[in-house]
Amino acid sequence: MRIAVLGAGAVGLSIAARLSCIADVVAVARERSAGAVRKDGFFLTGLWGDDRYDLAVTTRLDAGEEFDYVFITAKSVDTAAVCREFSPVLANADVVSLQNGIGNEEIIAGFTDRVIGGMIITGFEWRRPNTVHVSVEGGPMKLGRFPAGMDPSVEALVDLVRRAGIPVERTASIRTEIWGKTMYNCALNALGALMNVPYGRLSEPHAWTIIESIVREVYGVAHAGGVPLAWPDPASYLAFLASTQLPNTAGHHSSMLQDLARGRKTEIDFLNGAIAAIGAQHGVPVPVNTCIADLIHFRESLSEG
Repeated sequence: MRIAVLGAGAVGLSIAARLSCIADVVAVARERSAGAVRKDGFFLTGLWGDDRYDLAVTTRLDAGEEFDYVFITAKSVDTAAVCREFSPVLANADVVSLQNGIGNEEIIAGFTDRVIGGMIITGFEWRRPNTVHVSVEGGPMKLGRFPAGMDPSVEALVDLVRRAGIPVERTASIRTEIWGKTMYNCALNALGALMNVPYGRLSEPHAWTIIESIVREVYGVAHAGGVPLAWPDPASYLAFLASTQLPNTAGHHSSMLQDLARGRKTEIDFLNGAIAAIGAQHGVPVPVNTCIADLIHFRESLSEG
């Protein structure tokens, strides 16, 4: 089994490392990480175990290379550019999106009709250019044919990921899972970045009031767009968020906070910004998600200045 992982940052390198135990894996990463891994190996610590991996890492692939599966783990803002750069590689493989937000699978579908959606709600933190710590886990990875369904290729991938020691489940409703994770990120990611606090602090009543409004708006947009969510109503999801997801990821710092600190463009347009855009398409008012997206764009503009 040959697997490529494109846009391999903390998430991609960690997944590539685990998969390399049972498959022929190559990760495409930035030179800073690729050089460090080639020199000293890749180190993974935390919930997925503490180990060193002799991982094959490069900064490019030859157009003629063929793979059974290609994972895209790049930031959502880079999805289109990654697909354009590696379009010959995508043409003959099942392409798996393991990314944040709404819209990545649709972008990938412009380059191949063999799209597998993925959802992962695990915390990956850089410790060094060749070291990642798996800090928190909000549940198993979910994989399914996008936008819906199940087939032998997906089943084989789920089995492969499970044998690599990564918690994973199959689903015939991956779009529902992706929207579920997006709702989690809309509730916590940008707000944690704006407030510069770990997720656990967002249970404070004033923050929680904002989260309640964000979640209600997501439900309104999902209903207008015909997207079924896993919880029947906002109150049901908020109860799950408060009792399970927030405690499981209480110590996690927002990936958006890390992007802002490094002066990088965030994924806000695939999260709260996507809810704002889809809401506008369907005539559904989403003032809180729109405000959150505008605040993050303002923070981005300060870095540009």
